[in-house]
Amino acid sequence: MNTSVVSPGRAGLILLLTGQMLPLIDTSITNVALDSITHSLHATATELELIVALYGVAFAVCLALGSKLGDNLGRRRLFMAGIAIFGLASLLCGIAGSVEQLLAARIVQGAGAALIMPQILATLHVTLKGTAHAKAISLFGGIGGIAFIVGQMGGGWLVSADIAGLGWRNAFFINVPFCLIVLAISRRYVPETRRETPSRIDWQGTLLLAAILCCLLFPMALGPQWHWSWPLKVALIAIIPLAWLMAMNARKKERENDHPLIPPRLLQLGSIRFGVLIAMLFFSVWSGFMFCMALTMQMGLGMAPWQSGNSFIALGVTYFISAWFAPRLIARHSTSRILLMGLAIQITGLLALIATFRVWGMSNTALTLAPATGLVGYGQALIVNSFYRIGMRDIQPDDAGAASAILSTLQQAALGLGPAIFGAILLHALQSHHGDYAQAINLFLVVETGMMVVLALVTLRMRHRLCMPVVKACHAVK
Repeated sequence: MNTSVVSPGRAGLILLLTGQMLPLIDTSITNVALDSITHSLHATATELELIVALYGVAFAVCLALGSKLGDNLGRRRLFMAGIAIFGLASLLCGIAGSVEQLLAARIVQGAGAALIMPQILATLHVTLKGTAHAKAISLFGGIGGIAFIVGQMGGGWLVSADIAGLGWRNAFFINVPFCLIVLAISRRYVPETRRETPSRIDWQGTLLLAAILCCLLFPMALGPQWHWSWPLKVALIAIIPLAWLMAMNARKKERENDHPLIPPRLLQLGSIRFGVLIAMLFFSVWSGFMFCMALTMQMGLGMAPWQSGNSFIALGVTYFISAWFAPRLIARHSTSRILLMGLAIQITGLLALIATFRVWGMSNTALTLAPATGLVGYGQALIVNSFYRIGMRDIQPDDAGAASAILSTLQQAALGLGPAIFGAILLHALQSHHGDYAQAINLFLVVETGMMVVLALVTLRMRHRLCMPVVKACHAVK
């Protein structure tokens, strides 16, 4: 239960959605700034992967922790703490004098984002009802498209404008005034809510998850540069005992009626397992796509940051439109059908993008890329909207928070690992094709298309299960 059910009102809703946009915009802004960071800090391609990936991994590791802390200490309090940490980390990113300092600040920034995001959805869920609740959740779902457009266009302009000679640093400094504004008025307009009965935090599970993700992230990012030396191989092997320890810890806590980070009994549900598969196949390749395309357009096609940002406008616009209408489509048709539709549209867009690079090569512009990327964006939004609905299908109301935390954590982990994994594929392809970015990006796009085809085939095989009558509890979750 919550101690307050006061509606946030229009001002509070705007503040919460602004807080949601900040971490989302930061991802696309960082992609636009990669080439400028390379020249300023002499960053290698591997270090660029880590600049993007470490943010996502820190986000994933701290997400469930942020949710529990918000439940226990107050969601507005944690929202404001997250905004303060995110703003401070953005400042540290902007003044970083070396790649190492930037990487450290990005970790702190990801942790701040993880404190912000869970509080927004939880606050909307417990303070709004009926039509107001439905509209707010639709805005929450569609805000990603807006954030993407703002990040790409605004970030590209900020970097290219080179205000005060700060270049890419402005892409991080711009967060600071917005964070200060949100902090200044959140206490007045955002209601405070919390659980009356605090739940324990699985610190051991959180640390083990962090260790597992780092043992996967660093070998994948550093492997090509370090020639897969023995420390990297040991780190990969260490994932097995760490995963075993995490499973044993979770089972022990579950037997003691405690709250493990990832409850084993929920992983036995087919809907959750399918949600995990979507996270692994789709979200990792999604973030990898954005990273690899940003590198290709700036370092391969020689686009200025503002040109690179404009090249994704079509993707952001179609994503927003699709996200806005997706809930109505899902209500009218089965979720599996909408997921398959999204996969079909995205696969078509990827094939069109492969053809575009084959025809135009290094002469591509924002205009030639727009038709294919527009299809990709429209399909992506349908897949994202299907993700939580499928994953939460068989969840009882009492398990809604734990299941949502599992899916969100795996989603963010996949988003964080994507640039490291697929960035390594792109770099290997570049070496094999003697620096030909058009050939390299097409190899990556072929790999991505193959993964989406696999996901579509699995969806077709499981379609009869996903179309079974939904348990009553699922309606409570939705």
